Amino acid sequence: MPELPEVETTRRGLAPHLEGRRVTGVTLRRPDLRWPIPAAVCERLPGQRIEAVERRAKYLLTHTAAGSALWHLGMSGVMRVLPASAPLGPHDHVDVGLDDGRVLRFTDPRRFGCLLWQPPGEVHELLAGLGPEPLSDAFTGETLFTASRGKKASVKTFVMDQAVVVGVGNIYAAEALFEAGIRPTTPAGRVTRERYERLAAAVKRILGYAIERGGTTLRDFLNPDGLPGYFEQELFVYGREGEACKVCGTALKGQRLGQRATVWCPRCQR
Repeated sequence: MPELPEVETTRRGLAPHLEGRRVTGVTLRRPDLRWPIPAAVCERLPGQRIEAVERRAKYLLTHTAAGSALWHLGMSGVMRVLPASAPLGPHDHVDVGLDDGRVLRFTDPRRFGCLLWQPPGEVHELLAGLGPEPLSDAFTGETLFTASRGKKASVKTFVMDQAVVVGVGNIYAAEALFEAGIRPTTPAGRVTRERYERLAAAVKRILGYAIERGGTTLRDFLNPDGLPGYFEQELFVYGREGEACKVCGTALKGQRLGQRATVWCPRCQR
């Protein structure tokens, strides 16, 4: 499933080709994805100029004066800017026509993605109540420490809570906790302020690095013959249960936390 760095890579790949362009039409090849596609998408978007492409958590918004199209990639969604004549595939569900003769094409084999509508001046219910962006100044060890007081849930489950901080999925939570030396099973309320400072710094560094690596695939968002490859994960613990820790050589342990596979080093993380 695309995580925050993949979604940010998508935004950076699309923005230069969408911002300033005028929408000439919207073609829906099915009426729904994960949810029904609102009529406002086809009624309000044509004729509008795309003012900005923004990411909020794992959602993308294409802003216009008439409102914003709200996109989510789901588990298999891909967005590319292609010539309008590019051959259609069986899972090419949406085309947004652009005034330069190209289209923004949304492809989603598993249809867990979405295309919704946010009226101007409103915040869609899916975006309401979200926590700060992890790469923003609003996300710090102090905010984690304050929000965690009295919490009995594991620190890994806590840092994956979208109301606490957005976009820290399973992979990046596991890797950040390893870098910070914090065992993921530790109750969130028992983690000290100092350790949360290390965790916040690790989240920022790891996500920032992943986004930087993802930049090498920006050309794929204009390639009709392939799909964005993003970047290859360089993982210390995620998916490596039973293997040797890359730092100390200890066998990595694993269990399920919040229905998610969780792996850690019993020596490096305490």
